[in-house]
Amino acid sequence: MLFREEDEDLEVLPFVDRFEAGRVLANRLSTYAGRDDVVVLGLPRGGVPVASAVAGALHVPMDVFVVSKLGTPWNRELAMGAVAEGGMQVLDLSIVKELCVSEKDIQGVAAAARKELEYREGLYRGSRPPLELAGKTVILVDDGIATGCSILAAAAAIRRRKAARVVVAVPVAPASGCSAIRMEADEVISVAEPELFLAVSQWYQDFSQISDEDVRSLLDRMAASIPHAA
Repeated sequence: MLFREEDEDLEVLPFVDRFEAGRVLANRLSTYAGRDDVVVLGLPRGGVPVASAVAGALHVPMDVFVVSKLGTPWNRELAMGAVAEGGMQVLDLSIVKELCVSEKDIQGVAAAARKELEYREGLYRGSRPPLELAGKTVILVDDGIATGCSILAAAAAIRRRKAARVVVAVPVAPASGCSAIRMEADEVISVAEPELFLAVSQWYQDFSQISDEDVRSLLDRMAASIPHAA
């Protein structure tokens, strides 16, 4: 792995796991600790354990913010965009153009993604209502940034819900990959931004799959331990 020697932040890499990454990230967010106008939102699935560690350290309420990736018709793992709660959709036009994805294909993939999103909202929250975001400082957390589509869709959707401030916070992101996100968010905070970046998983010793049940369990635990935002 190639690091910029002058960047001391990279000394923390690789993180042991997502919980440790969240605790380290929380140190960069200490100015938001204990404030009644702050909420933390984790992107499922991998961002939720990171967000739980951040919210626990800052002692602020936490919720999930569901985003569904738009995979290309030929490769579902290759993201060409994302849809977020509230119907916000973001497309990576460079990929759409390069792969000649038709409008019909985009609409088909997006329709399926919205159904998946609605299902996961119910699965993760159950009968618990989402946190109120209007007038709040929202710290949006994921375990890292790859294409950035999910973060962009979520940040735009949160802005639409009249959040006072949107802070994107991640343990690791590519050094050159946050410019679009910085245009959408009020602040972007990362622990490290390596020059050589192939995948988020390379910066974790343990990057085990997070299940839907893991997400529900963490949300239930955080709801019980930290007061719900007013």
